[in-house]
Amino acid sequence: MSLQNLKERLNGLNLSPAFGLIIKVEQGFLSADGLIPHIGDIVRIVGEDNSAMGMVTALEKDNFKITPFSFIEGMKVGDKVYLNTRGLQIPIGPELLGRVINPLGEPIDGKGTLKAEGAMPIIRPPIAAMRRGMIDEVFSVGVKSIDGLLTCGKGQKLGIFAGSGVGKSTLMGMIVRGATAKIKVIALIGERGREVPEFVEKNLGGDLTNTVLVVATSDDSPLMRKYGAFAAMSVAEYFKAKGEDVLFIMDSVTRFAMAQREIGLALGEPPTSKGYPPSVLTLLPQLMERAGKEEGHGSITAYFTVLVEGDDMSDPIADQSRSILDGHIVLDRSLTDFGIYPPINILNSASRLMGDVATEEHIEAARKFRRLYSAIKENEVLIRIGAYQAGSDKDLDEAIAKKEKMEEYLKQSYNEAISYEESVQQLIEIMQ
Repeated sequence: MSLQNLKERLNGLNLSPAFGLIIKVEQGFLSADGLIPHIGDIVRIVGEDNSAMGMVTALEKDNFKITPFSFIEGMKVGDKVYLNTRGLQIPIGPELLGRVINPLGEPIDGKGTLKAEGAMPIIRPPIAAMRRGMIDEVFSVGVKSIDGLLTCGKGQKLGIFAGSGVGKSTLMGMIVRGATAKIKVIALIGERGREVPEFVEKNLGGDLTNTVLVVATSDDSPLMRKYGAFAAMSVAEYFKAKGEDVLFIMDSVTRFAMAQREIGLALGEPPTSKGYPPSVLTLLPQLMERAGKEEGHGSITAYFTVLVEGDDMSDPIADQSRSILDGHIVLDRSLTDFGIYPPINILNSASRLMGDVATEEHIEAARKFRRLYSAIKENEVLIRIGAYQAGSDKDLDEAIAKKEKMEEYLKQSYNEAISYEESVQQLIEIMQ
């Protein structure tokens, strides 16, 4: 090798990289100086016996704050801080299909390393408003009560709102198995570690074909839980850019918001309703608005689950989510007492785009179903005690006659998938 070539190679190497030093260790974050980073930069913290990754989350005049991806145990004042990358990125490529990864894109399924074709930033701007395509095609999920009464379009964003133990995970599994999308991206954020293999085996039947699972469990750091959602969305955007129609499911928005609450409060943000700092409410649209249909590309149809604590729909996260999403599916604990699974409360749920994708005959049948079902619910006590006299109300008479068929329509076995055409046909026949 010539001397000139050797000099060129040496010039391309950073043999003495700049580093900063940790000057303060607090619960949830570290303070450091000696570098001039940007917000969102990824750093590597190196101590005598350990090494960890972190993100720059706040800047001050003479120092900056780092939120670690792991926990702070073992870190101390004087540890070195090296600038790793400008912003967090995730490896992407078709090899992700069938795999389970963490928010950093590292496989956690024991199936070996991933062969990525590149990397994509985790934080990206949403689709520009004027580049969004019109949502005019049906997106079938194989669940009768959703396809028939809450019809979804390709590129629509919906929320699944429910208290704990009502059946969100079961409904998620039904949607993943029955959806017509070729690519499915699932983000499990802040859930119990036990639920991850259970979700794969019980709700997905052990089949991860054409599916990517991004996992950040409740024992992960707040930063991992926060960026798990953004990482999963970036994976979905990669396949959307290739022209695919992608199903994106996230469980749950509430755990994602709680992670940002921990980060925000640690950094000194003021708490507002239920202790959530203002950054939480601005973060939700930054994530949710990235789903949708883009001209010249594919689409991301998104279902976000929202844990409603104490079944309180006025919860700030539930309230903010409803204002951003294009519809909401409410699961009702009381319906399980009548053996209705999935326990979707049709009267409290809505799809804002059903009128744009369904036929007139279908829409009219769905409206009539709601009207008759509402009549039954309003007069349920009178009917049960025998106080209602037949002939007093034409709609109620018809509702009573069709009550059994309507309730049967709302029921569906968790391992059963029904085509969109069959769901609509059954609805029309019941309402004739």
